[in-house]
Amino acid sequence: MNDPTPVARPAEPAARQRKPDWIRVKAPTSAGFAATRALMRSKSLTTVCEEAACPNIGECWSKKHATVMILGDTCTRACAFCNVKTGMPRAVDPMEPNNVADAAVQMGLEHIVITSVDRDDLPDGGAKQFVKVIEAIRKASPSTTIEILTPDFRNKHEAAVEMIVAARPDVYNHNLETVPRLYPTIRPGARYYASIRLLEQVKKLDPSIFTKSGIMLGLGEERLEVHQVMDDMRSADIDFLTMGQYLQPTPRHAKVQDFVTPAAFDAYAAIARAKGFLLVASSPLTRSSYHAGDDFAKMKAARDAKLAKAVVSV
Repeated sequence: MNDPTPVARPAEPAARQRKPDWIRVKAPTSAGFAATRALMRSKSLTTVCEEAACPNIGECWSKKHATVMILGDTCTRACAFCNVKTGMPRAVDPMEPNNVADAAVQMGLEHIVITSVDRDDLPDGGAKQFVKVIEAIRKASPSTTIEILTPDFRNKHEAAVEMIVAARPDVYNHNLETVPRLYPTIRPGARYYASIRLLEQVKKLDPSIFTKSGIMLGLGEERLEVHQVMDDMRSADIDFLTMGQYLQPTPRHAKVQDFVTPAAFDAYAAIARAKGFLLVASSPLTRSSYHAGDDFAKMKAARDAKLAKAVVSV
């Protein structure tokens, strides 16, 4: 049987690269967008939606959905795909956990996503701040489910991950971003198998926490490399896979090698589901926290169905 996933096409010359119609989005203009922006400003909060130039910001913010980025707006690394600024970060803001919790309450969030910049300058990589944010949200809004998207805590991840897992977020996300072969150029500060082990550790420490990871397509990866990443994720018992189109944020970032078609994303999704993921989100505009609340509900339903089936079969 032939694999339906198209092989990546060679990149066009930079001058000819144009976004195809399927990834064009309207500029944000809604009242909900303005209200979300005003709230984030009033709480001195940074969002990855803005810092990473997410194409879905108009849709998400109009619905009062936002991914809060803690530990400042300056990253200690310089990944080739990321638009977050690099440099020496400021001191950790002690008011940040309460400000995030207040924003969650004011927005009436049923589900919140918390991410951060890399903070290699901190002894724990910023893990304690994640814990404080989780605890503040639990106290202020007990019914809000919490999804975290953490860095890899390079050279300190075991203790950092143990600390965060003990705080019991509902979803633990850490993105692999791309295939191992491209790490030296796309994600030079990270190590592919260290990221796999981090997610595996989360599941071993607390199997009830959903684990999640994502990759970008269009960076020059080969089809079989993507399949191998899926297998590596499943070997770490990762529940949820996201796949989206890489978009070059500025001319100094890595170039788009291919605009992957919606049909190719669908084909990858079918393969991923066959490999056993509880949930797969795969489309050109898919991003880690896009529709995160709805996807969390779907994951819970999928796990409940899987457990019920296992009981019946015994």
